[in-house]
Amino acid sequence: MAELRNAPPIHPVILSGGSGTRLWPMSRAHYPKQFLPLMSERSLLQEAVKRVADDKRFAAPLFVANDEHRFILAEQVRALDVKPMAIVLEPFGRNTAPAAAVAAIALTASEPDALMLVMPSDHAINDLKSFYGAIDRAAAAARAGKLVTFGIEADRPETGYGYIKRGAPLDGVDGAFELGAFVEKPDKARAESYLKAGDYSWNSGIFLFPAALYLAELQRLAPDTVAACRKAFGAAKRDIDFLRLDKDAFGKCENKSIDYAVMEHTSHAAMVPVSMGWSDAGTWDALWHLSLQDENQDVRVGDVVAEDTKRSYLRAEHGLLVTLGVEDLIVVATADAVMVANRNRAEDVSALVKRLEREGRPEASANPIVHRPWGSFRSIHNGERVQVKHITVKPGAKLSLQMHHHRAEHWVVVSGTAKVVRGNEEIILHEDQSTYIPIGTPHRLENPGKIVLHVIEVQSGSYLGEDDIVRYEDSYGRS
Repeated sequence: MAELRNAPPIHPVILSGGSGTRLWPMSRAHYPKQFLPLMSERSLLQEAVKRVADDKRFAAPLFVANDEHRFILAEQVRALDVKPMAIVLEPFGRNTAPAAAVAAIALTASEPDALMLVMPSDHAINDLKSFYGAIDRAAAAARAGKLVTFGIEADRPETGYGYIKRGAPLDGVDGAFELGAFVEKPDKARAESYLKAGDYSWNSGIFLFPAALYLAELQRLAPDTVAACRKAFGAAKRDIDFLRLDKDAFGKCENKSIDYAVMEHTSHAAMVPVSMGWSDAGTWDALWHLSLQDENQDVRVGDVVAEDTKRSYLRAEHGLLVTLGVEDLIVVATADAVMVANRNRAEDVSALVKRLEREGRPEASANPIVHRPWGSFRSIHNGERVQVKHITVKPGAKLSLQMHHHRAEHWVVVSGTAKVVRGNEEIILHEDQSTYIPIGTPHRLENPGKIVLHVIEVQSGSYLGEDDIVRYEDSYGRS
């Protein structure tokens, strides 16, 4: 253990590119599950960050994230008072193998012997002591030249996860094993046989690698992907606190997972089995298993009244949810959608989202609350030639200096203090005060105060789309 304490810190690489469609209607493309507080008051991403930020085994985290979510991620990390090593932005998703490669390239540039812990941002882990113990065993195996994956000790015949077969014990590393085989998601009968056999674990999708070894194996197996990642990283542009990968170069990466690209083909693969209260938190049924259940095996979140209801997951994000005489259901109510499904169909929710997308339903990907780097807005009413929004602006934040060709705006301050630029004038508005922005007038809304600013905005005009905007100046690189 003394050797572990004196070893260089492990570099956490947190991947945040998923869309979490199986957790619709809460998780949507514009605000996916990793940013939602599904298991605690913190989001899944924040829980992942806290897992490594509070322990001396780890260096500052490196994030590889979707460009569209950059401000949400940065704000959630900032709220934890954590300073990341870097936030690398993918122009589009290319799966986990290229994402890990970019991280490895970044780390080996300054630390050739770096160890990297690659983990998704949207997993739940309840037993941190067991998690840290598994990290120590995996780090010992990685320092011995292994690419390590973590196998979760199965406690039920789960058909929603892939499996890993345990091989022979790894020489010189207690609690680590050769990796026998990867198995795709099984049917119920095969999952039951895996559970009975005892040498199969769930595939967690969490890895601990020597960064240089991972790059060397990916270079051997997929040299074009490594070349594309090196070019994308070398041509990356700094943007505020972000590093944007070059779009053209990154587009040439193969769309492959770490398992498919490397782990199934390398002679260096190893596994560490662990029971740590893990779930990929990927479906409503998984959350039902993870959450505290009442005497009827119901999980109730929000304003829920359940009568004669059993083994159900009931979540009200908006309004009152009441159930009577039902069993084995998932019922999730948000401000703009209600989903009712049988618990054994939880894996099929993503197919439902695809149908909504084909039908052009905005609820498939957009959220009622739209998050921006300065705060958020929510549409309260959308009618012919009129739209009403509730806008919040964080202390010290400001919107871009902008103009609209087709709409005028009325602003009413509900609480807080607003600094308003309107044409050539600048005014201060307090609670219950208002102003009018005529069509074609340059304007800006700013919060100079120390509390969140709440404003009701009434838009009127011939066209009210979000694309009717001309930005003259912007603090977030959007002008």
